[in-house]
Amino acid sequence: MPYVSDELFAAGDNLVTDAPPSFAAQTFGPKGQVYDGWETRRRREPGHDHAIVRLGAPGIVRGVVVDTAFFTGNYPPYASVEGAALDGYPGPAELASARWAPLVPKSPLAGDARNEFEVSDTHRSTHVRLTIHPDGGVARLRVHGEVVPDPALLPAVLDLAAMEHGGQAVGCSNMFYGPPHRLIAPGLARVMGEGWETARRRDDGNDWVLVKLAGPGVVRIAELDTSHFKGNAPGAASLRGVDARAADIDDPAAWFDILPRTRLQPDTRHRFAIPPAPPAATHVRLDVFPDGGMARLRLHGELTADARATLAARWQATSRL
Repeated sequence: MPYVSDELFAAGDNLVTDAPPSFAAQTFGPKGQVYDGWETRRRREPGHDHAIVRLGAPGIVRGVVVDTAFFTGNYPPYASVEGAALDGYPGPAELASARWAPLVPKSPLAGDARNEFEVSDTHRSTHVRLTIHPDGGVARLRVHGEVVPDPALLPAVLDLAAMEHGGQAVGCSNMFYGPPHRLIAPGLARVMGEGWETARRRDDGNDWVLVKLAGPGVVRIAELDTSHFKGNAPGAASLRGVDARAADIDDPAAWFDILPRTRLQPDTRHRFAIPPAPPAATHVRLDVFPDGGMARLRLHGELTADARATLAARWQATSRL
């Protein structure tokens, strides 16, 4: 959270908290009712307040949510959002002088509501600036879109599934206790609630997740992490791949084995070498048997030369210069 213009009542850091906003009535602190969000003082002069957020990865913004949950008499009547793309790690002074492009024009907000906005801008951003007109409180800011990784920062061997590299969880059989995108989130899971977990199956089937890789690549090492899942880890898992450039993803015969069905232990980071090297894949399917939860999925490998060229071309095509 690089910068906010004011946060007298509630800190701007709350805008990007992962958990949904909460509220407990009659919980007063030294500055009044405690809010789980960002709240500025009442302005007595012309102007507006704003917050600048560094995105988790460079990318094209497709949608924005300005969530005013629990702000009823103190929400901003209007908000706007802008994007900027800057190299490195700029500070507040550099961000203030950046060239900002409109993502969401000044738009009316409803109180205690998820205010959703579509974004048509096709350039990548590294930062967004939320402006509230003129003041008030916002519980959460959500910025949805597509990661556009900087090819200069991608090593020879990388996690092909990682969200921060452009990997996406594009399908799953069940996500009763946790969504599958958590499998490819950065860092280690701190608790069981930061992983993917399915309901208990009462049939003869099994659960699965489909991941679209950052680009076509060859998996060399697979990591299946069941950390924190002690009585609810899958008993076994397998990995299969498909190259959607040359085959129909819906054709079962097009899929090939990456990791055959393998027994798993609870609360364990499993790492498996993949010998011999399988063909290049664009998608990988994780099957767990029969159900359960997993903290992280890592697929370390190498992008194909064509994939690297495609990523470099996309990086240039989405520039704001």
